[in-house]
Order: sequence, then C-alpha cells, then structure tokens
Amino acid sequence: MENGHHSTSDEERPLPLPPRSSPESDEGTKKRKLGGIKTMPFILGNEICDKFAATGFHANMITYLTQVLNLPMVKASNILTNFGGTAGFTPLIGALIADSFAGRFWTIIVASLIYELGMISITTSATLPSLRPPACPTQINCQQASTYQLWFLYSSLLLTSLGVGGIKPCVMTFAADQFDLSRAAVKARGWNFFNWYYFCMGFATLTALTVVVYIQDNVGWNWGLGIPTIAMALSIFAFVFGSPLYNKLKPGGSPLTRLTQVVVAAVKKRKVVAPENPEVLYQNRELDALISVNGRLLHTDQFRCLDKAAIVTENDFKSTSTPDQQKPKLWQLNTVHRVEELKSILRVLPIWVSGILLVAASSHLHSFVILQAFSMDRHIFPKSSFQIPPATLSIFSVLTMMLGLVLYERIFVPFARRFTNNPAGITCLQRMGIGAVINIVATVVSAFIEAKRKHAAARYGLLDSPKAVIPMTVFWLIPQYVLHGVAEVFSAVGHIEFLYDQSPESMRSTASALYSLTLSFGNYIGTGLVTLVHKYTGKDGEENWLPDRNLNRGKLDYYYLLVTGIQAVNFVYFVTVAWLYTYKPLEEEKEKEKEEDGDGGREEGINGGGENGKKGCEEENGEVELPRRNGVV
Repeated sequence: MENGHHSTSDEERPLPLPPRSSPESDEGTKKRKLGGIKTMPFILGNEICDKFAATGFHANMITYLTQVLNLPMVKASNILTNFGGTAGFTPLIGALIADSFAGRFWTIIVASLIYELGMISITTSATLPSLRPPACPTQINCQQASTYQLWFLYSSLLLTSLGVGGIKPCVMTFAADQFDLSRAAVKARGWNFFNWYYFCMGFATLTALTVVVYIQDNVGWNWGLGIPTIAMALSIFAFVFGSPLYNKLKPGGSPLTRLTQVVVAAVKKRKVVAPENPEVLYQNRELDALISVNGRLLHTDQFRCLDKAAIVTENDFKSTSTPDQQKPKLWQLNTVHRVEELKSILRVLPIWVSGILLVAASSHLHSFVILQAFSMDRHIFPKSSFQIPPATLSIFSVLTMMLGLVLYERIFVPFARRFTNNPAGITCLQRMGIGAVINIVATVVSAFIEAKRKHAAARYGLLDSPKAVIPMTVFWLIPQYVLHGVAEVFSAVGHIEFLYDQSPESMRSTASALYSLTLSFGNYIGTGLVTLVHKYTGKDGEENWLPDRNLNRGKLDYYYLLVTGIQAVNFVYFVTVAWLYTYKPLEEEKEKEKEEDGDGGREEGINGGGENGKKGCEEENGEVELPRRNGVV
C-alpha cells in the first residue's frame, strides 16, 4: 500500500464488497440489524411445526394405505415412493423460483399454503366414509379403494408434493441467511449451524412419531391427520409473525440463465485461443456484486474449455455513452466468477449422483420394517396391555440421531481434530463416507433380523397366518434403527452441508433442491427395483421375495442382501469421485486487508465459514483457498 490504505488503484485492490444482506451500501447499517439469533424462534418454530406435520402425515402412511384403503403391500409402497419422488423433484422448481425472482421468504409462504391445502384434503378423505372403502379387519379378500377414492388421495399427495417444493429448498438456506457465515464469525460461535438445525428437526420428528402415530393407531385417522394439519397452520402463522426481523436477501437473477449464458458464450468462442495467463480473463466486481456477497470465486484449471466464455473479444460490449460504463453482452462474455459458478456445479454433480443409489437402495426399507413390526410382539412388558405402534419404532433412529449430533460436536470433533488438524474434525466427504459404511452395516443387520423373524414364524407354525403375532419381541428391530440413526448423523448432515458449502452462494436454494432431487431419483429407482424384484422372483413356483399380503412367505432378507450389494458398489464409486474432488476456491484478499488495516468491523466473509470448511468441508489453508483433491483421505 502507498500513503496509508487509500491510494491503491482499483486494478490492484478489489472494490469493497456490498453488505451481506443488500448490494446497496446505504442500506448496510439497517440490514445488519436484521437476522441473527432473534429470528430463530420464528424460523425454527415454523420448521419444527412443519416437520412435525410432515412426519405425522407420512410416517404411518403405509399403514393407512394397507389397512384403511386396503391396498396391497407392494402397490402401497410404490405409491409412497412415487410421490416421495415427486416431492423430491418439485424443490428444484421452487429453488429456481426463489433464486431467480421471488426470494426465499415469499416462496416459503406460498408453498406452505399449498401444502396446508393438501393436508386438509387428505384429512377430509380420512374423515368422510365415502372417500375410503369398507373396513376389512381380517385383511383377507378386502375391497380395495375405488378409482375415485384413489384419485382423491393422489390429488392430496400431489398438493403436498408441490408445497414441499417451495418449503424444503428454502427454509434451511433462509435460516442460514440470518447469520454471518464468515470465517471469523463461525469460528467465534464455536457451533455448527447445520448440526443444530438437524437436531431441532429431529426433536419435531420424535414428537410426531410418539404422539401423532399413537393417535392414528389408537384414536383414529381423522384426528391423526387433523393434528398435523393444525400444526402446519400454526407454522405458517409463526413464520409470518417474525417477518419484520428477517434478513431477506435479494434474488440474484435466474441461475439457470447465467449457467446457460456461460455455455453459449464458450461455444461461440470455441475457436478462440485461450490465454496462458488466466488473470487477463474478464472480471467485473460491480456486475457480480449480487451473486458474490461472500467473495468472488477464483479461477481453477478444471474445465478449461469454459474459460473461453471469459475471453474479451471485439463486439463483446454494449454501446454506451462512456467507455468506462460499458456493459458486457452476457451471451458472448462472462466474468470468471460466473464461469466458476458453472464449474462448481459440474464438480459437485458426481458426488451428488452417489447419493441417488444410496436412496434407491434404502427407499423401501422403512415401509417394510413397519410391516415386519406388525407381525411381532409389540408389548413393552409381558403382561402390559400397551403396544408400541409400529411406525413409532422410528423414534429409536431419531433419538440416536439427536444424541449422535451432540456427541459428534462435543466429543468426536475435538478427538478427530487432534489427528487431522482440521477445525471441523473431518471433511464433509469423509463424513459422508463414514455414513455410507454404517448404512451398509445396518442393511446387513436388517437381513439377519428378518431371517430370524421368519425362522420364529416357521417354528411356531405361523407362516400362513399373516395377521398372527409371532412370539418374537419387536425390540429385535431396534439395532437397525440405531445404526440408521448413526448413519444419518454422518451421511445426511454431511451431504446437506457439502451441497450448501460447495455450491455458488447465489444458488444455495438450488443446491438444497439437489439434495431433494437425490431423494426423488432415488425413490423412482427404488420403485423400479421393488417392482422388478416382485415381478421376477415369484416365477416357476418359487416364493416371491416381496409378496402382496403375507410377508411370512416372502424372502425380505434376500431383498435386504441385494440392497447391501448395491450399497457396496455405490460406496466404491463414492470413494473414487470423492478422491478426485477439487474444492471451490474463494478470494480472501479482502479479509487479509482488513487485518492489515486493523479494521475491527464485520468481516465480509471472503472464503467464510461456509466456504472454507471451518464448519466441516475443507481443511484450513492460508489466505486464499487453492483447489485441493483427496476429499476422502
């Protein structure tokens, strides 16, 4: 620097970045007063009520379909996974709407109203006798739901799927928007936002699995679905009530348009020779202000063909009155930051794909476990009249997950930090890999328990009695639930944090939607897997692995072993792509200058906590994060 800190030219020193909450510097003081921990009672109150409603609505739905609507097991399971797939696809649409023009706040409100309408519809179907078939306690020769009754159900599930499309990708990212995620702020807080967010969602799930499921099984489905409907209405009220306190980031324009512009510009200039020095590529801080609040992405050597979109040639600028106000033609010329946005998405995709097969392999497991539990002794004590509702067994997975998150942050991270020198203990990819291994172990245990259950049914002569209770305690199912809970601590939270961290900041709602899209594709593939197994394993007089009515005559343990094999192959693929992964680099020059200048104000977060992995995705690496490989090891 020369003459203090103010004589450095614009070419040598980046222009000051706008405040996190707004590109207009004159609104900075006002905006910084918004957000923060004071908004969490309203946002998390909304999300807890929403999660309570969604869990109470879906957790026991397999029971509603098979025992109230009298649908066969495979058909009912496929209905749930198909609409689960739809609910996983719609968040991509909701995220694009939020990131492009509507913003996260209004997207959440409109989507919540649509979801509430769907819940009211299905509660009505459970209340009116004309919308369900006659009761069939024996589950033998039952009259299935009519076409009209099924279409009413489908319409209700479709509305909830559309509502999820706007809620799921926006709530978590909207909550994260309320905090300063710069490196210094995250380090000072000493806690991981994503861990505690997931913990609160676990609490809501636990409440729904104990209270709502019990009401559904013992009081009635009208109240069992009505209570979640009321909870969803309360969640909307809580969210709107806190509106004046929220930090509402402005949408930065359609991310799909920006990505397409980069591709088109690169194709147009495919014959242009790329410069050896990447510093001569086009950059424009003012143009990128709204989409680089936390810092500009630095150039990387991957996908060099896309760099041609940032090569300046003749006729790349619009005609303006003054040369220094020239604006680029974005279908011909893009900044390095915008090119690197596309590169970041391309780098994330192989990791994202690995989650699809993991979901596909496990998409039907929880539905089948509920049906297993129905055939087992569900009494807590031998002479007790109280029986555990089958869907409530999921509380063991949720409790394990909640306890695991606390132990992970308080014990595992400090212990791992001693060996890795990573402030977060391990990277996001390592966390996901550990979760994948635990998932494989859980599926093997599931196969063992099912083989034991069938052996008990054969020993007591109950193979042909689908409604009989096998003298085997339902608590044999707890180990697999516990293992799935431990796996979720590592894989689910790690996956969400990875997508949030490694995606461009202007596309974080879209990145959250990618996680939902993983669930969508996984559910559709899972439906195909179950359908194929059901179709081809019952031929030539052999017993069907997945029978329609009598699980005792099936070979569900074989299906679990098949799933284990799929998960093992997927794990090998994940390790390969994780090893080759390169983390996105962000500029840290602004932060360095602040330290040199002694500025004690709010650090503008270039390569902030979410980006540099202080919260779990990368290791610490100097002033400017350079691309690194070896994400797993």
